[in-house]
Formats: sequence, structure tokens, C-alpha cells
Amino acid sequence: MNKRHTLYAIAYALVFILVLLARLMQWSLLSEIATPFITVTLLLFLSTVTHLKGRFHQRLFTGLVLALTGNTLILMQNHHPSYFLYGLIALLICTVFYIIAFYLDFRSAQELDKRGAKIAIFSTAILSIAFYLFLRPHLGALRLPVIIYVLLMAMMIMMAAFRNQRVNPISFKLVLAGVLFFVLSGAILACSYFVNPFKYADICIISTYMIAQYLIILGGIRRELLRKLSD
Repeated sequence: MNKRHTLYAIAYALVFILVLLARLMQWSLLSEIATPFITVTLLLFLSTVTHLKGRFHQRLFTGLVLALTGNTLILMQNHHPSYFLYGLIALLICTVFYIIAFYLDFRSAQELDKRGAKIAIFSTAILSIAFYLFLRPHLGALRLPVIIYVLLMAMMIMMAAFRNQRVNPISFKLVLAGVLFFVLSGAILACSYFVNPFKYADICIISTYMIAQYLIILGGIRRELLRKLSD
């Protein structure tokens, strides 16, 4: 990891600490100021290191912009309750851009690691169905939106897994770990919102989310496509 990576890692660690401190101490003003810097820091990191050359990094960047929009809207939910829903929609669209970024790597050599792909599809399908069935009795009229959400999370896991043998191992591992933390954050949010709110749920959600975004972007920055394409 070069000096620039280290500087951004330190900056992100400071943001991480500030956000958690603000949430723990319930300092709403500090939370509103610090939370957007989760994605602002990563946007600067991604753009300055990669110069957004190629569609892969451009799609990650667009996903981060949508994540920033979603985070900001969720912070503004006290001003209007509908902002929370709009924020979640923006975050879901963020995952779509991550999925299509990962698809670029899968497309570079679709014939590779078919056994790994089958394992990823089967295990993700089982876990997704089980999680939806767990949530289903608590969803009421929101069953369809939650089905869409679960499907997108499953697609993101599978596309991250499909990058195996198509990119360098460090990028593959970082992105896959980040995606799993992203899904974990969403799962905690869903359980807290629909099933049973619990103490420090907000801390668990935001901390896993921050870890997820950092790992995904770091993995994207360190990406080396093993079979070169135009992007």
C-alpha cells in the first residue's frame, strides 16, 4: 500500500471514529456533518488514485455518489419522513451500479471457475430465501420492495464471487469481504426495522456499512484484470 493509500486510510479512520462517536453520544449535529464524509472521502480516494479511467471505476464512482445521496436523505428524515424511503432507494440503486461494475470483470472470462459460480449461486440462493422467509411475517404491505432488496443483495454477492480468477486475488478478496459487510449492514437494518429494534442497532448498521464501502472501494482501486479488456 503506497503513501497515498495510507493517508486516505488514516482520513477514513478519523471519519469512522467521528461518526461512531456522534452516534454513541447522540450528537446529532456532529452526525449530520460527519456522516456524508464517509462517501466524500471514498469519492476523493477513488477519483484521485484511478482518475476514473475505464467503466469499472466510473461505475463504482456513480455508486458512491448515489450512496452519498442516500446517506444525506436518511439524515434528513427528521425534516420529512419520506426522505428515509428516498434514501433507501438511492442506496439500492448504488448496489445496482456495483453489480454492473462487477459484471464487467465476470464478462472478461465467463468460462472460468464454473464450479465456484455454482457454489456461489446455490449458497446465496439458500441464504436469501431463508432470510426473506424469516422477515416475511413482519413485512405487511412491504413484501414486494423487500423481495427486490433481497434479490439485489443476492446479485451483488454472486457478482462479487464471480470475479474469482478474473482479477488479482487481493482485489477479489477485498471486494467480496466488502460486499458481505454491505449485506450484513442491510440485514441488521431490516431486522431492526421490521422484526425487533435493539440497543446499538444504529452503531452496528453504520459501522458495518463503513467497513463495507471502504473494502469495496479499496478492492476496486487495487483491481488488476487478468484478461485485459478495453475497460
